[in-house]
Amino acid sequence: MLKVGLTGGIGAGKSEVSRLLVECGAVLIDADRIAREVVAPGTPGLAAVVEAFGEEILAEDGSLDRPRLGSIVFADPARLATLNSIVHPLVGARSRELEETAAADAVVVHDVPLLTENGLAPLYDLVIVVDAAPETQLDRLVRRRGMTEEHARARMAAQASREQRREIADIVIDNDVPLQELERRVKDVWAELVRRSQASRRSPQE
Repeated sequence: MLKVGLTGGIGAGKSEVSRLLVECGAVLIDADRIAREVVAPGTPGLAAVVEAFGEEILAEDGSLDRPRLGSIVFADPARLATLNSIVHPLVGARSRELEETAAADAVVVHDVPLLTENGLAPLYDLVIVVDAAPETQLDRLVRRRGMTEEHARARMAAQASREQRREIADIVIDNDVPLQELERRVKDVWAELVRRSQASRRSPQE
């Protein structure tokens, strides 16, 4: 099994790359999706979040009111750390469970938005960073996601810098390109991942 960490700044196009890798044959483990699952109604995770932040972070239907919680933790590093201390271990445990169900020869891609920020690179055999110029990120966030420019810049500033992400990368996918070119680049990366996976399976017998 080859364990790959996939990350990139907001608006860089990481989700598109993960979709293309799945088309190639990768097993995808999506940290964002798992983070939502572990605080779904009725879970111990949600109970722990409510205990830490109070019932005002619940929506009327009993689910987590993400915008309200976000407004609390986004401006307060200490409270963000509290939230992370609850959610991150749950996400890690569930990710490992899913990884263990993959085939022995699988290429398992962990889509982790905050991989750089949380120092998680050592968990993976290699790290792929989806990279785009800040101007490209900003344009995508405003034009495609409907963010205000101020909100988009704040979200970008709250993440690791472009240089910090590139420092931990084994492979960088430049996504300042049209989709057709991105597809070609991802296929090239997939061929490299398969090569590395096969080499790692051979090496113990050599």
